[in-house]
Amino acid sequence: MSMATGTDTEAPAQQIADTHDMIRVQGARENNLKDVSIEIPKRRLTVFTGVSGSGKSSLVFGTIAAESQRMINETYSAFVQGFMPTLQRPDVDLLEGLTTAIIVDQERMGANPRSTVGTATDANAMLRILFSRLGQPHVGSPTAFSFNVPTRKASGVMTTEKGGRVERNVVRDVVYQGGMCPRCEGMGAVTDFDLTALYDDTKSLSEGALTIPGYSMDGWYGRIFSGSGFFDMNKPISKFTKKQLDDLLYKEPTKIKVEGINLTYEGLIPKIQKSMLSKDVDALQPHVRAFVERAITFTTCPACGGTRLSQEALSSKIKGKNIAEACAMQISDLADWARGLDEPSVAPLLAGLQHILDSFAGIGLGYLSLDRPAGTLSGGEAQRTKMIRHLGSSLTDVTYVFDEPSIGLHPHDIERMNRLLLQLRDKGNTVLVVEHKPEMIAIADHVVDLGPGAGTGGGSVCFEGTVEGLRGSGTITGRHIDDRASLKDLVRSSSGTLEIRGASMHNLKDVDVDIPLGVLCAVTGVAGSGKSSLIHGSIDGREGVVVVDQSAIRGSRRSNPATYTGLLDPIRKAFAKVNGVKPALFSSNSEGACPACNGAGVIYTDLGVMATVESVCEECDGKRFLASVLEYRLGGRNIAEVLGMSVAEALDFFDDGEAKTPAAHKILGRLADVGLGYLTLGQPLTTLSGGERQRLKLATQMAEKGDVYVLDEPTTGLHLADVEQLLGLLDRLVDSGKSVIVIEHHQAVMAHADWIIDLGPGAGHDGGRLVFEGTPADLVAGRSTLTGQHLAAYVGA
Repeated sequence: MSMATGTDTEAPAQQIADTHDMIRVQGARENNLKDVSIEIPKRRLTVFTGVSGSGKSSLVFGTIAAESQRMINETYSAFVQGFMPTLQRPDVDLLEGLTTAIIVDQERMGANPRSTVGTATDANAMLRILFSRLGQPHVGSPTAFSFNVPTRKASGVMTTEKGGRVERNVVRDVVYQGGMCPRCEGMGAVTDFDLTALYDDTKSLSEGALTIPGYSMDGWYGRIFSGSGFFDMNKPISKFTKKQLDDLLYKEPTKIKVEGINLTYEGLIPKIQKSMLSKDVDALQPHVRAFVERAITFTTCPACGGTRLSQEALSSKIKGKNIAEACAMQISDLADWARGLDEPSVAPLLAGLQHILDSFAGIGLGYLSLDRPAGTLSGGEAQRTKMIRHLGSSLTDVTYVFDEPSIGLHPHDIERMNRLLLQLRDKGNTVLVVEHKPEMIAIADHVVDLGPGAGTGGGSVCFEGTVEGLRGSGTITGRHIDDRASLKDLVRSSSGTLEIRGASMHNLKDVDVDIPLGVLCAVTGVAGSGKSSLIHGSIDGREGVVVVDQSAIRGSRRSNPATYTGLLDPIRKAFAKVNGVKPALFSSNSEGACPACNGAGVIYTDLGVMATVESVCEECDGKRFLASVLEYRLGGRNIAEVLGMSVAEALDFFDDGEAKTPAAHKILGRLADVGLGYLTLGQPLTTLSGGERQRLKLATQMAEKGDVYVLDEPTTGLHLADVEQLLGLLDRLVDSGKSVIVIEHHQAVMAHADWIIDLGPGAGHDGGRLVFEGTPADLVAGRSTLTGQHLAAYVGA
């Protein structure tokens, strides 16, 4: 046996595997990116900055994260891929060093009325198992506590085929227990119809008695009604017999034959319930939503008291609480309640539930309750709720991609979010963050600044390096990163007040406040302090109040700024008037559309589990219109050339000469006012960034007639340089005689305000009180609230 007498003093050679420490992107051209090539360090926190529309999301989400997800999906079988969204390969030459990407974006959580915070985070699933094991009296399996599962009863003969033999068993009254309240079908609210809003009973059906959107007698509905034979189409509805009126309103689906075609007739009310009430009201088109709000009243279900659950589910309790009471508790209180349950038989379940509930508190969402509808969460709350499942995860070497995690966060909460991002990085993960807030840029290990402008003026890497390097780089972000708004020397004086008395919605505690009119008023406070409850709960719907909230813009790839803002209508009319033809010819969704691509400009070929192929239409060369339509001109331009203009170009084009169109010029002026001068009129809405969509919505709603404008975090998605432009717009609105109320966390807006209303002191049941009202200078001088302390630090007071 021999022993080594020497020691190896040479350092071991680096393993080749350890050299893959960069994500390499070469030749990225997605959306407006201009052949971007970049190296991003792994296991570091990299922040992507740049003005809104500069290409940050195109690089991070549209290229890096999209390719990572596409390649992961390709590892599944073709059968499984058939159930997944098909992703196209991004327009990029080379991507190396990718790791599994987990995207935590700002998309609102599904607006399905059955989705709650509990169902979206698996907390409800764990509670249902807990109550099925420990609840007294025992009522059944976990489905007995689910408001999405109805109770079913069965009796009869059950046949089972085994090995060529058929076994028959007689089943008597078997009950499959579900938790759904049978009265409201698990919705928590019942609907009542105002019949006068459905029809005008002085008219007959053929005279257009129905006032429901889309129910025209000229189309299939007219054929179905007349062919059913259930009533006389020419008799006024007021003269209908009880049976005829019942058939019109409530008849169950019935097979009928009309003109030799098999069709189904169904009463108006069940049809409306399926087509309109099964969707979230906010997801409906504006004219349909207006009809629903006018014709239907939603009242709390008297059978379940709004809990959505059956009496059997509500009867089962643990420590004096049923599952509905547990879900209605503030999550921080529910965590304390769960901590008091010491039951070894369900120990792993309790540990998992405890982790989820504690994660809510750790991420600053302890003020929510599990029964809160998911569609009512703000963009920031939705994003943090999605983070819950990643906190405490054992996975490492994962790429986490965040889209402006500071949205909806008070400066006090941003510190907490920063700690969470650093924890994810310190576990050995790559963290990519698209962000505008200097407080979040400051914690970056590596910064990538895109620009220099937006849209076609952006798409290039202007700087990459450290935060200190960014400060001295001379880019727009570098110049503005240390900008600090100062308090105004003179504030405007109020011209009147908007009274709110006894506000008690959600966590508000009988708040009385006078909101000054004729000034810029900022409503502040930590996330969950009651700001939105106070303003939206007490002011929305009042006469003369225009609300610009954070709800998402819904639009297909056929929608663009021209169609969304109503700009296309005056443009089409101007083209039609000059050329002596119909306006419909100048719509790519109507008569003027290229027949080959149906006005889309591209032809999509669906390849099943493979990515859909998108090719430019050869017939119209991507212009979307018939060749004959493109011969008509206005001011020397055809309709395709006009839709290819930027807002700034179009503003000059429609200002004078043959193309002078005041209605179009007015809309374009509003788009330029909100900083969207670089957008092209025909750019699909699906390609716009979050900040661009918010400002497009602001520009559209500024057209509404109103004296009071309520803006919900208008700085969302805005670069530091754009915030100045927004403040200028708010000043112009106030100086023109309007009153502007802004729910905001951005200190620059607070400092610029004439009056501040601060709610708090905390979130949830620790908030809901008025802790300050006065001028920004008084708030800074007093430093009596969290907002006052952070604003004082911001302005350097």
